[in-house]
Amino acid sequence: MMHEAMNPRIDTHATEIKTVGRTGEISLGKRYAGKTLRLERFKDGPIVLTAVALVPESHLWTLAEPDRSRIERGVDWATKTSTAETDIDALLKRQARKAPRQSARRR
Repeated sequence: MMHEAMNPRIDTHATEIKTVGRTGEISLGKRYAGKTLRLERFKDGPIVLTAVALVPESHLWTLAEPDRSRIERGVDWATKTSTAETDIDALLKRQARKAPRQSARRR
């Protein structure tokens, strides 16, 4: 039979004994205050709490391809590319050249 000190996945230095209160609650300490946890209950008795991050539905597209790869490439480019001050006048001139010209009849 293997006990937790033999299990390489368990950091025995972090093992604590907690007592469940009358209301069914345990205190995990300030480290977990305000965090969202997933609770897994195993048939043979153990429970596992895992800190999780929830993604709003409106942001799920950032986790799916091809957007995820595009975002990763953009972040990679941004970390490798040094910043430079923008020449606003040159930028405005470039935009003016690209803008479609309106005909006199549309006014």
